[in-house]
Amino acid sequence: MSRNIKQAQGSKPGTRPARSKKGRSRKAEPREETLLVDEETLVVEVEELQSESQDPGAAEAPMNGHDAAILTAGDEWSRDSFGDEPPARIFSDPPAQSSDSAHHAESETSRIIPREQFDEAGYLRLNPDVRMAIDNGLIESGYSHYLIYGSVEGRPLPDMPREPRNVMLTSIQEAGQAAAAPREARGSIDALLIAQNGGLMIVGWIDDVSHPLNFIRIIGPTWRLVMDASRFLRVRREDVEKAIATRRPHAFGFIGFVQFSEGGEASGPIRIELWQAGGASASLQCVPSFVEELELRDIMLTHLAAASFFGNPVSESMNYLDRGLGDELVRFNRAVTGRMVAHPYVERFGPQDRPCRGSIIVCLYGKAEFFFLQNAIFAGLPGMEDYEFIYVSNSPELAETLVREATSATLTYGLSNTIVVLPGNAGFGAANNAAARVARSGRLLIVNPDVFPRDLDWARKHTELIAAAPASQTRIFGVPLYYDDGSLMHGGMYFDIDVGLSTVNGSTTQKRICRVTHYGKGAPPNNTQYTRPRPVPAVTGAFISVDRSWFEQLGGFTEDFIFGHYEDADLCLKSLMKGTPSWLHDIRLWHLEGKGSTRQPTHEGGSIVNRWKFSSTWIPTLEQGLTGTAPTHPLLHPAETPSWTSDHESTKRTMDRRRKVI
Repeated sequence: MSRNIKQAQGSKPGTRPARSKKGRSRKAEPREETLLVDEETLVVEVEELQSESQDPGAAEAPMNGHDAAILTAGDEWSRDSFGDEPPARIFSDPPAQSSDSAHHAESETSRIIPREQFDEAGYLRLNPDVRMAIDNGLIESGYSHYLIYGSVEGRPLPDMPREPRNVMLTSIQEAGQAAAAPREARGSIDALLIAQNGGLMIVGWIDDVSHPLNFIRIIGPTWRLVMDASRFLRVRREDVEKAIATRRPHAFGFIGFVQFSEGGEASGPIRIELWQAGGASASLQCVPSFVEELELRDIMLTHLAAASFFGNPVSESMNYLDRGLGDELVRFNRAVTGRMVAHPYVERFGPQDRPCRGSIIVCLYGKAEFFFLQNAIFAGLPGMEDYEFIYVSNSPELAETLVREATSATLTYGLSNTIVVLPGNAGFGAANNAAARVARSGRLLIVNPDVFPRDLDWARKHTELIAAAPASQTRIFGVPLYYDDGSLMHGGMYFDIDVGLSTVNGSTTQKRICRVTHYGKGAPPNNTQYTRPRPVPAVTGAFISVDRSWFEQLGGFTEDFIFGHYEDADLCLKSLMKGTPSWLHDIRLWHLEGKGSTRQPTHEGGSIVNRWKFSSTWIPTLEQGLTGTAPTHPLLHPAETPSWTSDHESTKRTMDRRRKVI
């Protein structure tokens, strides 16, 4: 938002009117030059004015809004509009102190209150002349008046928390802090979950139809935290609607979350203050439940997945994540997973001294049976002697089973196996990155546990492809994958942008969300339209072959994503932005989609966050020729043609030539 500042005659643009030695402004005639200044500049201007007014050498009276000669956008101060003097109502003496406990700006704090901490409704309630000025079009908002005039005039401010928002404070000094009134609120705190030195989640409801909930202050014995609405998920509570006998479409429920690295200890009830717009507040007591970080993450994501809204659930979830809750969850998850992958348990089995041309990395979660099955089916196939298996487990409870299976499979099939066990579910990206760090080769093959060879000579073809094809076509690539009924499951991936609509309080809003789709899903197996070698926008993480040095240059899989989904598309787009698109090469494998791991409600919450994260990161890029089944991005239309073809492609071309013979 910008403001118009009328420069005083004779002063330089961007400066305040010249001041006399006594600190008073020298009278200057306004001239017709207007300078646009952003709100941050106004804040700095007012803070400087306050500093000067507090200087013992300055004049007795602080500089007021008249001296500053500042008006908001669209309200330029000119003699034609207002005459020689500014509007009197805006500069009237502050009203008497309200009986509902207000604080004067000059005595409460010397700093300017940021917009996100400012209570607009409360300020207008305590300063009715400002509300009248807004109605008459003389000032844009209560916050604009506070910045320009109220902060230096000592206008009364409503009670509200003044601490930094969404930050754990380990000092609990009460000086200068407004306290909530110990009155009974029409609401309740259902749960307060704390992971010490990790994060905090609060669940409850409040009847805030008239005065929306702005902040929640949580006060522990040695810490405090003020959570603002950017960290709330406002949800529908049908139980509350029934209890208070209302049919009004209002989200009474709230779910709040904040991540922190220290603090959170407590031994008894904790005080929770609910602060509403206009200065209304209430103080409640709640006994917290202490949980581990992993449990807190899972509970929060489960609540997100189960949240009920009046509007479109996908759009509403994305809107709340946009405000700050999404970044909070991503930061928390990264802190948790970072500790999990720091010191994995690694044990190797089978031959480790022979050269290795490729490392097949398989991420396991919840199921160990695919370990032995993959060893049995892959073993003995042409070219498999050049590859090692690395199994990384996100399920620590499977550790003993995996060690036993690895010992047995190595003795039976003679493959090189490595087991990497993590102390919890670090997710697809972080787990594969951890496994890549212990790989013995320069080629990484990211493979799902439910992927098996359809081409029995797939390993030999893979080795020959890397040796024969240009590096630009093999730096990162995927392959056609097939369902167990023989139909095509994957022939590359493309992107589309969906527009979600939600109708809340009579207004319709839009939210643009990215969708990732497989080429040819369900198509007949020999449809070369989808299986021919070509560059594609992305390939599935069920099978990705990537040069290890290139993988490391890309930073590996982005670990911002929770559990799984979208890491594969993100990796491919990072590669494309560095000049190398993903390719699809015709080496065929089966994929029993969804059979290789277990899925729980908390994973659905992770997928919601991941889709939001992927959309907010990549939509501007995707709009530059990367959407739809026929994207126009130049790197997806290379001048060079594939110099390597599989047996399938050669056979198909021979058959095509035969059909043309008459």
